[in-house]
Formats: sequence, structure tokens, C-alpha cells
Amino acid sequence: MSIGRADLIAAVERLAAAMERDAQMLNAADGALGDGDLGVTMTRGMRLVSERAAELPEDLGLALLQCAQAFTKASGSSYGTLLATGLMAVAKAVKGETAVPAARVSELSATARDAMQARGKAELGGKTVLDSLDAVARATEGLDDAAAVADAAAEAADRALDALRDRKATVGRARIFADRSVGMDDPGMLAMARIVKALADREG
Repeated sequence: MSIGRADLIAAVERLAAAMERDAQMLNAADGALGDGDLGVTMTRGMRLVSERAAELPEDLGLALLQCAQAFTKASGSSYGTLLATGLMAVAKAVKGETAVPAARVSELSATARDAMQARGKAELGGKTVLDSLDAVARATEGLDDAAAVADAAAEAADRALDALRDRKATVGRARIFADRSVGMDDPGMLAMARIVKALADREG
């Protein structure tokens, strides 16, 4: 099964709804280790993307680029910038394609991870969104059935949260809290877990 324009638009709508639903939770998690506006960032960004979804072109590369541009316009936060960076890298990788097989989810997750790592200068294992994307890329490698890919991605994002919860934050504003961050979810990882579940159409 391949992912096309209609699937992208449906995913955008699911993601926009999920961010509205989870906004307060994300704000609270971010407030404990940061500015407390992550939920605001995600809802504002996805509202604008959703508003423009009907105008997205068949070319998935161009469509994803437009999504990234819309998200960036609505949100100038560091997390929003990182997400847009990853999305732009994926857009470049699928430029000119109107359908992308589910088997490429691993490759494209790694593409986003690498672009975001280059932009943010973080390392894997640092309790950041990079660890979430790395987990998704690894868990979906070799899978080509859409349902299996979706299940593996959603489960991997949750496992990454569990695996790193008891580590100290090492990157961004959260690192200021040092020992206090132990036992707490990284807000960016938490947001990515919700993003992945919404994109995979799995219950959050």
C-alpha cells in the first residue's frame, strides 16, 4: 500500500485534531522543563497546515514542503523549526512522487532524524525528539505492510519515551533542570509520540 495525497490530507486532519486535544498536556510537560508553550506551538502550526490542506498538490514533495512552510509561518519556536527542517528533508527525498510505499517510512524517518540532528546539534541518546525518530526508523525497517508499519511506529515512539524517561536532559532549555528532569518525559519526545500515533491513526 502506498501513501498518496488523499492519505496526506487525512493525516493532516488527524494530526491537527490530536494537537488540539493534547495541547494542555504538552504545555504542562513543557512548563515543567521549558517555556510551557509546546502545545501552543503545535496547535497553531497544525491549524494553518490544516487550513491549506485542500490546496496541496499531488506531488508529495511539494505538498510536504508547503506543509513545512505553513507550520513555520505559524510557529517560530525552536521545536517548530526542527520539525519543519525534518519535514523539508523528507519533502526533498520524495519530490516528484505522487505515491510513497509504506516500506519507505523507515528511510524517511531516518532522513528527518538526520536533518534535525544536523540542525539541532544534538546526539542520539540525549533524551530528545531525535531518539523518538531513531526508534521509529529502526522499528519500521524492513516492514512493507501499512498496518504493520503504523503499529511498529506508534509502539516505538512510546518505547523511546519509557527508555529515556529516567535519564537527565542534555539538550536545550530542559538541560538546565538537570537532576529534576530525571523521571520526566522530554516534551519534544512526548509531542513526537502523539504525532506518530496521529499519523499512524492509532489511539493516543
